[in-house]
Amino acid sequence: MGQATLERELVARREAFVHATVVRAQRPTSAHAGDTALVRATGEIDGFVGGTCVEASVRLYSLQVLESRQPLLLKVVAGAPSSIVEDGAVEVSNPCVSGGAIEIFLEPRIPLPSLVVVGSTPDADALAALAPLVGFDLVQADGATAAPQAGDAALIVASHGRDEEPALLAALAAGVPYIALVASPKRGAAVLASLDVSPEQRARVFSPAGLDLGARTPGEIAVSIFAQLVQERAGRGHPSHAAAVDAANAAEPAGNAIDPVCGMTVAALPSSLQVEHGGETVYFCAAGCRTAFLANPERYATAR
Repeated sequence: MGQATLERELVARREAFVHATVVRAQRPTSAHAGDTALVRATGEIDGFVGGTCVEASVRLYSLQVLESRQPLLLKVVAGAPSSIVEDGAVEVSNPCVSGGAIEIFLEPRIPLPSLVVVGSTPDADALAALAPLVGFDLVQADGATAAPQAGDAALIVASHGRDEEPALLAALAAGVPYIALVASPKRGAAVLASLDVSPEQRARVFSPAGLDLGARTPGEIAVSIFAQLVQERAGRGHPSHAAAVDAANAAEPAGNAIDPVCGMTVAALPSSLQVEHGGETVYFCAAGCRTAFLANPERYATAR
């Protein structure tokens, strides 16, 4: 599968990943400027941005980039294990590389929070038009087929009487954090009263939807609703990046391990080089370190 095809599939599946690009390579290195790879939250690397020694650092810092949601410039040079951290950049010395230096830009690609808008009314169309500008991935549906998920950021019903109850019940059952109904106070109260849910769940639905800004037109109503949605999300605090990645990929958070041969810090993931020894998993930055360990594991016992 080509890298471009894989990237489209990851985006379609709402999987978080890091786009790694070699921006500078100083000989001798196996990668060249312009080489790229995709790093998934599992640590799997698709593409080529350097040999296994460099990959170990790319994997480790890509996971940190996914956690922080901030891009990072990673520089890998030859030398005793060490790291120099600056704002937006880190320089890692790796005793396993054969010389030269390589700089790799790690850019997180995080799925936007999804917003379900129910209806095909002018109000719904105005919400749909604004959604990408506010930073939401839009899903527009009718009330009968809307299928909100637990990971959705919000569901807004703007169908004006058409299949409102099924969409609201589905969102409440899924635990969607922000649920709103576009309706007048009188009609909204009647719709909520018809829902077979607890008073606590009924109170979770914002109706009338949006902040009281005196909105009249569909555009103004959409602005008032997004203002309320942003306010509510800020009050709750945005979900952590680790939670977003975990939800998108169903992957366990990774810990760090020390390569007992060279002393490099590596990601303790199934995708990292490893062996089982003495009932423990030992991780390595490169095949050479694993080979040296297997030849004389007792020599490196104290390094673990």
